[in-house]
Amino acid sequence: MESTKLSDDHSIQTKQPKKKDPKKFLRLVTIVSTFGGLLFGYDTGVINGALPFMAKPDQLNLTPLTEGLVASSLLLGAAFGSIFSGRLSDNKGRRKVILYLAILFFFSALGCVIAPNIMLMITFRFLLGLAVGGASVIIPSYLAEMSPSERRGKLVTQNELMIVTGQFLAYVFNAVIGNVFGDAGHVWRYMLVIATLPAVALWIGVLILPESPRWLASKGRMADALKILKQIRSESAAEQELNEMKAHISEQKKMEKVKFKDLSIPWIRRIVLLGIGIGAISQLVGINSIMYYGTQILQNSGFGTKAALIGNVANGLIAVAAVIIGMSIMHKVNRRTMFLTGLIGVTITLIAIGITTLMLAESPILPYAVLSLTVLYLAFFQGAVGPLTWLTLSEIFPARLRSIGMGIAVFILWICNFLVGLFFPILLNGIGLSGTFFLFAMFGIFGVLFIRKYLPETRGLSLEQIENNFKAG
Repeated sequence: MESTKLSDDHSIQTKQPKKKDPKKFLRLVTIVSTFGGLLFGYDTGVINGALPFMAKPDQLNLTPLTEGLVASSLLLGAAFGSIFSGRLSDNKGRRKVILYLAILFFFSALGCVIAPNIMLMITFRFLLGLAVGGASVIIPSYLAEMSPSERRGKLVTQNELMIVTGQFLAYVFNAVIGNVFGDAGHVWRYMLVIATLPAVALWIGVLILPESPRWLASKGRMADALKILKQIRSESAAEQELNEMKAHISEQKKMEKVKFKDLSIPWIRRIVLLGIGIGAISQLVGINSIMYYGTQILQNSGFGTKAALIGNVANGLIAVAAVIIGMSIMHKVNRRTMFLTGLIGVTITLIAIGITTLMLAESPILPYAVLSLTVLYLAFFQGAVGPLTWLTLSEIFPARLRSIGMGIAVFILWICNFLVGLFFPILLNGIGLSGTFFLFAMFGIFGVLFIRKYLPETRGLSLEQIENNFKAG
């Protein structure tokens, strides 16, 4: 009997080293899942360089209106994708929905590549938007649920970094393909087809992704949740976290969720309106006019198409650098101060672009001045306004309000994104570059006043303290 016990103990000891390192496995999970963010970035950024070639008479022959529809149809799809994917993931599970998104990314991206006319291009871009919107909601949620509390902020913001990295890669591939194959008729199709590669990588990667332990626990599958937690935590931490989940689920069952009729309660209405304002402002200052139409802006300033594609790479590079810097300081300075600083910088830069295009019209230095100012604009936006938008939205909504509040705020954010994408080519054609950027600057001024008056400081406060502050008015 004793020898059997020793034999069993020896067996356990020899098998123990084979257990996966929780930190390494969690890092792998983060990298694989954020391929969704990379796809998000590439698919929103690639249109920047593809549109000038796509618009040619011998290709899709786009007008300013149809150009706007091609670019913004993805954003309209994203608005709806962000709404429906959350509920779908609650029912089917985070992992399964990420798999669905990978498949949708692949086939809709392929559809854009082979689209023979404007109508099919807009249709496939809309379907691609459903995947982008779904990724914008599911990937951060999945990462937040997989991460230990002390690393949650760092791991969740990795997705934001992957988004701007995807956009940067899109600009690089656009520049290379545009300059090497620029004389080929279907060069824009070469740019679009690259998006299918990370979609395949995400689909294959999903095979190693575990399901969210919090989703499993919410469905009463505690044993399965503990098994996953032991893969990404130490033994003791896994047990402790499962107990916390059980307590939280029990507490949530007692808590009455906010319904639409509850929006008449002043403090709840105040939070939702603040979320809507933050979402709208983050888009109406024109960030995605640069991310989607940066090549056209530089062309309008005086660069040729190939030079504009190369210049636009600088926009992508500064966006990545600014997000990295923003991520490193956002937990060290006050949220409200950083948000206001970013918005003020964005607004001043927009005004400067408007004045520069008026004063230096026809000047050979205009394209270089505009490129320098768009780089400065992106430094302020991606370093402060962009990261703070998502962080603030995640902090101001209490748990029982988060589902409906975030749903409304993110939907408005995507709709405003859609409107900027749709009307920018029309505005550029109608009131010119200076007039368009002066309009964005007006929204920036409104945003500074709005944030200054209505956004409370949330740094260092618990969610309960933030909720109590709103209740107290």
